[in-house]
Amino acid sequence: MASTIASQQEAAKARIPLAYRDQCSALLIPLNKCRRQGNYMQWNCEHERHEYEKCQYD
Repeated sequence: MASTIASQQEAAKARIPLAYRDQCSALLIPLNKCRRQGNYMQWNCEHERHEYEKCQYD
């Protein structure tokens, strides 16, 4: 299983707020990228969102 923790440099480059830099931060980076590319249409990034939310729940 890949690491779900982003380094400080990765999080800073992706402009992740400090409050969201937790054990699932590496999953938030591709989710936010997908959201930006898809104009924040909620159905575009269902897979990425599911992975991030599952990590938050676990």
